[in-house]
Amino acid sequence: MEEMIIGPRLYCCCNCRNHVSLHDDIISKAFQGKNGRAFLFSHAMNVVTGPKEDRHLLTGLHTVADVYCGDCREVLGWKYERAYEASQKYKEGKFILEKSKIVKENW
Repeated sequence: MEEMIIGPRLYCCCNCRNHVSLHDDIISKAFQGKNGRAFLFSHAMNVVTGPKEDRHLLTGLHTVADVYCGDCREVLGWKYERAYEASQKYKEGKFILEKSKIVKENW
């Protein structure tokens, strides 16, 4: 009997199935995106970021950049570029990917 090798658990773009992050890179599932629940990831791949802008979010003022799928350009969430409050600094350089915009693969 041949053993099947399964790769890492991934999250993919809901639109084109481009791999955008690893399950192991989730920091928190307790975030809110524009369209509902969102996950905070330490890394994202195969994405592009838009221009930086200041936004007033639930936890205060942040400089963020929208994150798009590198293949189909679907908006997936945003990247925290800067947090202005000391308690929010841990988010800098991290990614929010909205649950409604990503799908699981290899689960």
